[in-house]
Amino acid sequence: MLGITCEGGASRTVYSCGVLDRLLEENIMCDHFIGVSAGIAFGVSYISKQKGRNLSLACDFMPTKKYMGAHHLLSPKNRCYYNLDYAFHDIPNEYLPFDMQAFADFKGKVEAVVTNVDTGKAEYLECPRDDRDFMLLRASCALPLLFPMIEIGGKRYLDGGLSDSIPYRHMIEAGNDKNIVILTRPRGYIKKDEPLMKLMEKYYRRYPELVEAMRTRAERYNECVAELDTLRKQGRVFVFSPKHTFGVNRTENARDKLIRLYNYGYRHADKEIDNLKRYLDK
Repeated sequence: MLGITCEGGASRTVYSCGVLDRLLEENIMCDHFIGVSAGIAFGVSYISKQKGRNLSLACDFMPTKKYMGAHHLLSPKNRCYYNLDYAFHDIPNEYLPFDMQAFADFKGKVEAVVTNVDTGKAEYLECPRDDRDFMLLRASCALPLLFPMIEIGGKRYLDGGLSDSIPYRHMIEAGNDKNIVILTRPRGYIKKDEPLMKLMEKYYRRYPELVEAMRTRAERYNECVAELDTLRKQGRVFVFSPKHTFGVNRTENARDKLIRLYNYGYRHADKEIDNLKRYLDK
């Protein structure tokens, strides 16, 4: 079985969109997909086989004030840096339609990673195929301080990257013997401790397990990256990671930068497509 794991990274994930669109052109479709944060928010368009949809999102919607900005965070009806209902309901249901039928028809497994705020642990939840409000995607994307907690089934969640930024271990344990991992940080990147940790400790003081997950995130992330590099060298996983992110930060909304990073991801996948096919054919 083929598994695809997509790291998050908010706006940086447009790199992954370029990679996934190139895979669609080659009809490389996985049996099991898992994404973290923007990795799943963008990744579902790969599952629905809507090549170019994410590029349109990056070109036509993400650069607008209606999509993101501090004014949305200050709104008592939203309390999020992103315009939640616009991004997760209006756009996929009206302005840039998401193919719910194609998504429902996908025979494989699609999961999102979320962090349970009470336990601080990762949960790997299967994406509903009929939720037009995309609540699970909202939960997986819920960056601390920039998002409210998202409640699903009586549990409260934040961004999946807090507890498992690159869930390749989960994919291997699930029985996927071939694994493609798409990262949004350059190879050799070393995550540092969160500079806003003191503020987060105070803001989330009622959730000590969540705070501990935040404290240890950088260490756990760096361990995963090192292990993943070993697996890559052993030929056990195929890893896409950008050499450059061209200054795109996680809340980037400059249209030209987003398009440049998308195109870079597409070209990177195009360059590696023969190597990828050899890996898949082993």
